[in-house]
Amino acid sequence: MIVYRLAKGKNRRDLSGKGAEIYGGRWNSKGTAILYTSQSRALAFAEVSMHIPLGIIPKDYFLVRIQIPDKASVLKLTEEDMPADWRSNPHSHSTQKIGDELVRKGKFLALRVPSAVVPGEFNYLVNPTHPMMSEVKVEKVEPFEFDSRFAGRGDKGR
Repeated sequence: MIVYRLAKGKNRRDLSGKGAEIYGGRWNSKGTAILYTSQSRALAFAEVSMHIPLGIIPKDYFLVRIQIPDKASVLKLTEEDMPADWRSNPHSHSTQKIGDELVRKGKFLALRVPSAVVPGEFNYLVNPTHPMMSEVKVEKVEPFEFDSRFAGRGDKGR
């Protein structure tokens, strides 16, 4: 299975989940390492763009294509499996518990979860402590340039 992530230059080959461990996120608490990836390039862009302030054109980003072994154990959750507040902003602790449990139990290499940003799309949370993590490989890294119109999004008189 191929998944994608947008990463800053210095982190483009890092699959440790260290950033998520330091800061926490929708699907993990601070102190729990997890690697956030998306099913498509477009979803990876959408997920990252939610965290970039208006007026900023990000620099030094790379699109990373990652191979997860087809034999990997992946737990697939649907919207019906989610807690009622799973799409809340700011994110809830209920979703963090789901990701934390994935890592703690260690049964699955990845967890497929619905995107809170793009309905109908899925993100893959990869457990960097899983024994199969050594088989997860960065296949390709390419510079990603944000379109200059990105900085002015939303300010066209809407």
